[in-house]
Amino acid sequence: MSESQSIPDSFHPAVRRWFERAAGRPTPPQELGWPVIASGRSCLIFAPTGSGKTLAAFLAGIDHLVRAGLAGEKQKGVYLLYISPLKALNYDIERNLRVPLEGIAAQLRADGIDPPEITIGVRTGDTPSKERARMARRPPQILITTPESLNLILCSQARSMLREVRQVVVDEIHALAPNKRGAFLSVLLERAEEIAKQSPVRIGLSATQRPLEETARFLGGYGPDGSQRAVTIVDASMRRDIEVSVSSAVPDLYGLKQGELWPHIEASLLGEIQSHRSTIVFANNRRTVERLTLNLNEQAGTRIAEPHHGSISPARRRQTEERLKRGELRAAVATSTLELGIDMGAVDLVCQVQSPKAVSSALQRVGRAGHLFSQTSRGKILCTSVADLLESAVIAKDMLEAKVEQIRAVANPLDVLAQQIAAMTVHGPLRVDSIYETVRRSACFNNLPKEAFLRTVEMMAGRLGKGFDARVSLDRVNGMLLPLPGTLRTVVSSGGVIPDTGQFPVYLAGTRLSIGELDEEFVWEAREGEAFRLGTSLWRIESIEADRIFVHPTAGVPAKAPFWRGEMVWRSPGLGRDIGEFLEGAERHRAAGDLEEWIRGELPVTREAARNLAGMVDRQMSHGALPTRRRMVVERFSDALGEGRLAVIT
Repeated sequence: MSESQSIPDSFHPAVRRWFERAAGRPTPPQELGWPVIASGRSCLIFAPTGSGKTLAAFLAGIDHLVRAGLAGEKQKGVYLLYISPLKALNYDIERNLRVPLEGIAAQLRADGIDPPEITIGVRTGDTPSKERARMARRPPQILITTPESLNLILCSQARSMLREVRQVVVDEIHALAPNKRGAFLSVLLERAEEIAKQSPVRIGLSATQRPLEETARFLGGYGPDGSQRAVTIVDASMRRDIEVSVSSAVPDLYGLKQGELWPHIEASLLGEIQSHRSTIVFANNRRTVERLTLNLNEQAGTRIAEPHHGSISPARRRQTEERLKRGELRAAVATSTLELGIDMGAVDLVCQVQSPKAVSSALQRVGRAGHLFSQTSRGKILCTSVADLLESAVIAKDMLEAKVEQIRAVANPLDVLAQQIAAMTVHGPLRVDSIYETVRRSACFNNLPKEAFLRTVEMMAGRLGKGFDARVSLDRVNGMLLPLPGTLRTVVSSGGVIPDTGQFPVYLAGTRLSIGELDEEFVWEAREGEAFRLGTSLWRIESIEADRIFVHPTAGVPAKAPFWRGEMVWRSPGLGRDIGEFLEGAERHRAAGDLEEWIRGELPVTREAARNLAGMVDRQMSHGALPTRRRMVVERFSDALGEGRLAVIT
């Protein structure tokens, strides 16, 4: 088969020629996905990071817009709606979309054809109000947004821009499907479906999702007749080359004194950064990111690393991303803000400090290295305790075996339902039964009992007694729900399921320039005149107001390290079972006398890490028994004051 035969014949010749010149032969998700999308069928594309999933989703839509524009058909609203869980990913997508659009336009000019204008818009919480108003007046043909911003669009007059939507792309769908944010989105998709003149094609993208059938059910939802909508599964899950190793920062994790561990970790990280072109270091919380960045730069004697997390201003994060992409920044130290989908072609190593807690998360993070499909993704996990080492080693083994955690869509979250009832009512009276029919088309509410729905309606109408203020008005006689004067304000201020963690925005004094965010507890403990570090810079607090803080840049003074609460990450039940299975094997091989050798053959760990794990098994079994899939260990001991304590190990 020639390269041109691998690209659908239905694509415009200029689109095909641009692709052949820019990329050559399509990757498997493109070759398998394009015919499905072009035929008007919804699909779920499952393929590794860097395999071209995003272009697989976009190019069919771009081709339609090119052909329609050349035929003189003016697109009156949004044609392609792209939804992702991260604002950072949205800006990255917009930037990357300009490459094919500009390339196709250049090809058309070379063919003697004036290219049509194809417009892109990004609508997130960072979009200025003027830009939102302009977008409502002149909708882009491709709209990039988040679930929360889509909710606001649907609750405003700007929702009319969605009447012409023909394709909806949900990126990183595995990060949404198994949680309430996914339930929130699933109802939004049905509300958008009702606005659109015809049912849009739905396209889901992910590198880490199992089972595919459950994710497809989440994406497609259900039709008015109650049957599950058809979603074609495009399984292009070819294995990427992955190299991953797990190590302990020191030879003996048990023999350390307080404060000795982190200098070893930082020295190890610095050595890796200096021996590679560009590195991403992932950590599980923002405070660790700030501390590592500061200490790495101090040890290097230069600004070798930049932090990247959700409490740094969007402008600063985008600057870091751009420098990393171009290979100008040796290292970025990040939380999950760099985990999903963002193209980092210049990165050749990913380091993870402490367990990533999930196989899917670990695969996403390591996939940032060697982002192109033809390259090998290289990752190293540095552990800070024996328990951390055990969990990380089992995760690394599952990564190499592509053993991703199974997901299941959330069923009937009534808090999300309550939000959506209010949101659907803002435009005027609606039949109660009509709202019920809409939410039941969502995969997350398909089995919603009518009684639970009606009780939620009663609650929203303030009919459950004291303490439940009415958010909507219920007309029992006619079976209608109507908005109250404060309904829209309530929806706009509380729509979505991302928890409000009490962040104080930080502004440069005398300006409206955002520096980032600080945890409210850190602010409560702070005083005017004190200094703190954020984003590798030093700031002195000028004033603390009720909901914000103003600062000046400073230098050469003692400074606090900020902290943020509520960042605990939990491991999945499946990972817990895998750890238990490994410990069962460790118990057998300890009895056989070849424990350390077996560990090195079973897990991708260094010799020192294997020795630490073997020592942990020896110590635990000398005190009684190992916890496994079938055994829970209960230990009784005395603390430093002689008080009795009980530990349950599972």
